[in-house]
Amino acid sequence: MKNIIRISVLMVLLLSLNTQAFSQAKFGHINTNELLSQMPGRQEAEQELERYARELESTFTAMQNEFQSKYQEYLENQENLSQLIRQSKERELESLQQRIMEFQESAQEDLVDKENQLLRPIIEEARNAINEVAQENGYSYVFDTSMGSVLYSEPSDNIMDEVKAKLGI
Repeated sequence: MKNIIRISVLMVLLLSLNTQAFSQAKFGHINTNELLSQMPGRQEAEQELERYARELESTFTAMQNEFQSKYQEYLENQENLSQLIRQSKERELESLQQRIMEFQESAQEDLVDKENQLLRPIIEEARNAINEVAQENGYSYVFDTSMGSVLYSEPSDNIMDEVKAKLGI
């Protein structure tokens, strides 16, 4: 009987400590998409990325145009070509088509790498500012409202102004 009373008292004590710790937790939130859109250097990075994408697109279009003209020439002259020349032209067209496909895949990967290279410093700067504001103001958790993953929460502080001040925005 004494053990049951001790366990009960211990459970009540632990639950009250846990409730106190949770009630003292401080929550904040921020819309990182909004923050990132206002970050210094973001517009320049996006312009650089667009320029690079246009460059890749231009090369891709030139390759496609080359293929189309060679294919059209082949179609117009195939009946007049010897078997050996026809096979050579077909191999050339297949090779060109393969190069176009490889270029397209590489260009997509390269564009993603370029985007990461340009935006990573901006994202890291924002993340560091959020962490600093959270630590300076004693936040236990900071939620990103741009993701839409928080469907309900207790009232929390919007730390956007503090983070923007930290970044000089």
